[in-house]
Amino acid sequence: MALLIAGLVLFLGIHFVPTIPAWRNAAVTRWGEQRYKGAFSLASGVGLLLIVAGYALSDRGPQLFAPIAAAWKIAPLVVMVALILIAAANMPSYIRATLRHPMLLGVLLWSGVHLLANGSLRASVLFGAFFVWAALDLVSAIARGATRRFTPRAKYDAMSIGGGILLALVFMAAHRVLFGVRVVPFSL
Repeated sequence: MALLIAGLVLFLGIHFVPTIPAWRNAAVTRWGEQRYKGAFSLASGVGLLLIVAGYALSDRGPQLFAPIAAAWKIAPLVVMVALILIAAANMPSYIRATLRHPMLLGVLLWSGVHLLANGSLRASVLFGAFFVWAALDLVSAIARGATRRFTPRAKYDAMSIGGGILLALVFMAAHRVLFGVRVVPFSL
């Protein structure tokens, strides 16, 4: 569990830096934009690897609450929507223009449904941490007015929807192999 927590602290910790403009600006001033982005990417990558390894190596721990049956049933659809939102986050799509922060909303949906569908200590630490981070980041982004102006184009919505659905189907099919839980009948 320590490896999982270390990964979460590193990954989510580095992702809190942009929510406090003074910290981000100080880092950019000190290191320059490219080095800041490089350090951010490196820390994120190492954190993500630690999260994956830590989750795989951790014991499930005690069951904190019974999984919610409705969350189990709707999880594949909710995750599909979440992946569409995440895909739309970095494209000039109408989805992004309308929702303003689709990545954070996608992470909230993904982590929230997984949190409710599991209930173990290990899953609660992982999905609860992502849920709290996304909620705090969303509040910060709204308060800072952190949105970029762009001209949306429908082709990017089509790409987001198609990519999100494709990625969701791949994750659903491989979920048992990757995470030990069969979530759809066509799972490998």
